[in-house]
Amino acid sequence: MVDTYEQVRERPGDKEEQEKYFSGKKSNHTFKSQIIIMPDGRDIVDVVAGEPGPKSDITLFREYRSEFDPQQRFKGDKAYVGEDLITTPIKKPRNRELTTEQKEQNKAFSARRIFVEHRIRTVKIFRVAQERFR
Repeated sequence: MVDTYEQVRERPGDKEEQEKYFSGKKSNHTFKSQIIIMPDGRDIVDVVAGEPGPKSDITLFREYRSEFDPQQRFKGDKAYVGEDLITTPIKKPRNRELTTEQKEQNKAFSARRIFVEHRIRTVKIFRVAQERFR
């Protein structure tokens, strides 16, 4: 299972550095980190930390997927829609609704994927990646 999160950093003095690290999502200057865990949520397999904040989740994954077996499958959230190796929830079509069956599939998918969110929470609680970088 794969997911990313952002952590705040000090605002850089140089304008080019500011643009490089400014995340429109958090309206702050951030580092982006990616975490990959086992399906049961017990073991952290891989961590990528310190990437610039505006980099998208799927781009970050594509840069580092060569470290894994090409046939390895992952589970991710909707930020990874379009990646062949990642199974994602079903996205709601424009101007239509999901069927009851699709909603149930998304709910079951989220129940299996919640472990990565819990692991990110644990990393932040123990302040591995919570404090500001100075």
